[in-house]
Amino acid sequence: MKLYNTLTRTKEEFIPLEEGKVKMYSCGPTVYNFFHIGNARPFIIFDSLRRYLEYIGYDVTFVQNFTDIDDKMIKNANEQGITVKDLADRFIAEYFTDAKGLGIKEASVHPKATENIDAIIETVKTLVNKGYAYEVNGDVYFETKKFSEYGKLSKQPLEDLEAGARIDVTDIKKNPTDFALWKAKKEGEPAWESPWGEGRPGWHIECSAMVNKYLGETIDIHSGGQDLIFPHHENEIAQSECANGKPFARYWLHNGYINVDNEKMSKSKGNFFTVRDVSAKYDYEVIRFFMLSAHYRSVINFADELLAQSKAGLERLYNCLHNLEFIATKAKKRDLTPEEASVKAEILAFKDQFCRAMDDDLNTADGIAAIFDLARYLNAAEKDGWCLEMFETAIGLLRELGGVLGIFNRSSEDTISEEAKALIAERKAAREAKDWAKSDEIRDKLLELGYEVADTRQGMKIRVVEK
Repeated sequence: MKLYNTLTRTKEEFIPLEEGKVKMYSCGPTVYNFFHIGNARPFIIFDSLRRYLEYIGYDVTFVQNFTDIDDKMIKNANEQGITVKDLADRFIAEYFTDAKGLGIKEASVHPKATENIDAIIETVKTLVNKGYAYEVNGDVYFETKKFSEYGKLSKQPLEDLEAGARIDVTDIKKNPTDFALWKAKKEGEPAWESPWGEGRPGWHIECSAMVNKYLGETIDIHSGGQDLIFPHHENEIAQSECANGKPFARYWLHNGYINVDNEKMSKSKGNFFTVRDVSAKYDYEVIRFFMLSAHYRSVINFADELLAQSKAGLERLYNCLHNLEFIATKAKKRDLTPEEASVKAEILAFKDQFCRAMDDDLNTADGIAAIFDLARYLNAAEKDGWCLEMFETAIGLLRELGGVLGIFNRSSEDTISEEAKALIAERKAAREAKDWAKSDEIRDKLLELGYEVADTRQGMKIRVVEK
């Protein structure tokens, strides 16, 4: 497997530190609100990477943090008249609701910044003791000029770097690019005891401390959105490598931005959407399928018509899967014929196509194309008389490859609404009573709801269609 490493700007063969095991860290959300579609992309992409690594046999320890203390959280909590913890607890629960809907597996560990203050303080103390950090009036700053490799991830020399997001430029810092490791307590803010007085951690230090605590000094993969390259990930490297004297992460992976209707997403433009907003119109699985339909490093355009296309494409795959499952209920168990054995081999060959795509820098777009190719092959195949093993092979492979991408989570029953189920039962009774007129009338009602009915030798077959 090859992965594009942001650190080297090249596609490299993936070789973990320990054979058969992968240590992976991905930056999680700051839990002050529902997460938006821009956040959803790295959550989905790197969940898929984790799934694929596990699929090809790796034992993956995956850590994703929750930032549950920062300036935005304090501001929002104060505005709502609640504690920061209450705010964090609410939106961590909301995260899991949306993440579950999107098919995102829970991490091996989901550490919170506020539950790792001791580890954070120890990391800051180490940096101060080694001369890489300094204290001013209860604040502690990392001195970027002390780390000669600062800027190696963003590929910018220190003198060209400007203070980025979440870096306060003040007169008390030695250099404009120095960043806060620890912040002295201010009125109305949560605070913890430290060697430098009461205060709270800076944003960047929590990830360094938690990586070290849960994964060790050097990890295999660190991932996140492209917007985190500088300053967040650049600062993580500086902190961790100065504290530990070892490389921090061997492979750095970053996904591309999301535009909305070909414009940068922003609240001021009114094109800012949370996943919860979008899920009110499109199923969570459609959102996931859409995010995986482009290569993760490319810029992706989020538009209603593109989501509609993803919905239609996902339904085509489901129709193939559910059609096979429907026909398989009447298949007989027997040995394969030579012809069936040949077809089975052709079916299984699509797995190689899928894996070649995923091995090429997690090319989920081509991975999805392989699943579509498999579905087209199966739709065109002469399945009349297939033995049960043939259907089990076809169905099993579709679900196996879809499972790597986190799709095909619904059964045929899940795709049918309660209203439609009632009509189907009513139509079945009408047909048993030989009331063909009523049967046809109900069939038309089902079509209006988006369900095409076909009467086959195996029984009534339902297919989801575009309304």
